[in-house]
Amino acid sequence: MRPNASPPTTTLGYALFATRWLQAPLYFGLVAAQAVYVYKFFNELWSLILRIVSGHATETYVMLAVLKLVDVVMIANLLIMVIIGGYETFVSRIGLEGHRDQPEWLSHVNANVLKVKLATAIVGISSVHLLQMFVDVHHTPRHSLMWGTVIHMAFILSAAILWYMSVAGAGGAVAGHAGQDATPTDHTGQDHAAAQDHASQEPEPKPKHGLSPTPVPAPAASVPAVLVPAVSVPAQSTAPSTVPSAARPVVHSAFPSTAAEPPASYERSVTSPMTISGTETRIRDAGFPSRKLLEDFDDSHPRSFDRETVARLGKLDFVAARANVVFVGPPGTGKTHLAVGLGVRACQAGQGVLFATAAEWAYRLTEARDRGRLAEELAVLDAYPLLIIDEVGYAPFDAATSHLLFQLVARRYERASLIVTSDRPLGRWEEIFGGAAPALVDRLAHHAEIVRLDGDSYRTRRAISSWAE
Repeated sequence: MRPNASPPTTTLGYALFATRWLQAPLYFGLVAAQAVYVYKFFNELWSLILRIVSGHATETYVMLAVLKLVDVVMIANLLIMVIIGGYETFVSRIGLEGHRDQPEWLSHVNANVLKVKLATAIVGISSVHLLQMFVDVHHTPRHSLMWGTVIHMAFILSAAILWYMSVAGAGGAVAGHAGQDATPTDHTGQDHAAAQDHASQEPEPKPKHGLSPTPVPAPAASVPAVLVPAVSVPAQSTAPSTVPSAARPVVHSAFPSTAAEPPASYERSVTSPMTISGTETRIRDAGFPSRKLLEDFDDSHPRSFDRETVARLGKLDFVAARANVVFVGPPGTGKTHLAVGLGVRACQAGQGVLFATAAEWAYRLTEARDRGRLAEELAVLDAYPLLIIDEVGYAPFDAATSHLLFQLVARRYERASLIVTSDRPLGRWEEIFGGAAPALVDRLAHHAEIVRLDGDSYRTRRAISSWAE
C-alpha cells in the first residue's frame, strides 16, 4: 500500500504537471511555419515551370530546383514529426487509436525515439544541401564545400551518438530490471495450497500452430535449450492427437527428469535480450508461432470486444507500467492474434519478448527445476520486459507444475509484464491450477487489463464458408 499524498503536495504536483500545456501554442506556431513552407514549395514549383516553358531552364538549374523542392518537403516532414510526435510525447495523447492513417511510429513514440528520428531527418536534409553544392560545384566556393562536408559529418556523428545513447539507455534499463531480486523467493505458505494430483496419463499435446521459429544456438554460458512442456491431462481426455506417437514425450504428472525428448521443432534457445540487435532478430527470437500484426486483426469477427482498450494497449503503456494483459474468450476469437500483435509491436519498440504456450512454459520451468537451475532460469526471464503465456486452460496442471507457474507470475508481479490468453474467465482457473489458482490470479489480475472476446471460432467460420462455396 502506498501512503496517500498530502493535499498541498498533490495540488502542487497537478499544477506543475498542467504547465505542459504551455507548449501547446509552440506546436501551433510550427503549424503556421508548415503553411509557410507549403507556400514556398508551390512558389518554387511555379518558378521552375515558368523557366521550363520559356526555355531558360538548363539541366543544372532543373536539378537544383528539384533538389530545393525535395529540401522543402523534407523540412516539412521534419516539422510534422516534431508537431505530432512532440505534442503526443510531451503535452497530451492524440486520440487516433485504431485510425488507419495513424503513423506507425506514433504507436510507440517516446522522447528517445523522437530525438533519433529528428537527427536522421536532419542528416537527410543536410545531405540534400550538400548535394546541391556538388551539383553546382563550379559556382560554389571551396571553403563552402569544405565546411558543408564538415557540418554534414558532424550531423551524422551526432545522430549516431543519439542512436547509441538511446540503445544503451534501453539496454541499461533492461539490465537494471534483470538485476532486481536476482535470487527468487521461495514462495511457500497458504498462498499456494496443495492441489489434488490428477491421474497420470500419457499426454496428448496440442500441435503447435503456425511456423516454428528458427532455433538460434545458445551461448555456452546460457541456460540450456528448453523444449516442449509436459503436462498431465485428465483421464477423460481421449481426443486423438495429430502429433505422431513417436514424437510425443511420455511424461507422468511427477515430471521426471528422464522424460523423453519432445519434437525438435519445439526447441527454443535462451538468449539475453541485451544481445539482440534489430527488430527482425527480436521478433524471430521471441518464438511467435507466426507473425501477426494488430493492424491485420479482423475486428468485425468477434461479436463484442473492447476496441478502445486494445487500441490503447497498442501504445505499450502497460509494458512501461509493468502491468499485465489477459485476453479471455472461446477458441478462435483472436486472442493469440492480439497477443502476438502486441508482442510484435513491443519488439518493434526495442523490447525483449518471449512467447510460449502455458504447457511450454510449464515444461521449461520443470526442466530448469529438475536440473537445479530454476533460480538461474527465472533470473534470465527477468531480463525480458514482456512474456506471453498462450492457451491457458487447454489442459489442467498438477500441483507441482501449478506451483512453478505461480512462481513465474509472482516473481514478475509489479516488476515486468505478462500477456495471458485463456479460454475461460479467471474465476474458473481453479479448474486449471487447483489450489494455487487464487494466489496466482490475485497477482496476475491486480494490475491487468482484462479483455473479453465473444464470438464463434474464426477458423470454424472460414471452414464452413469454404464448404458452403
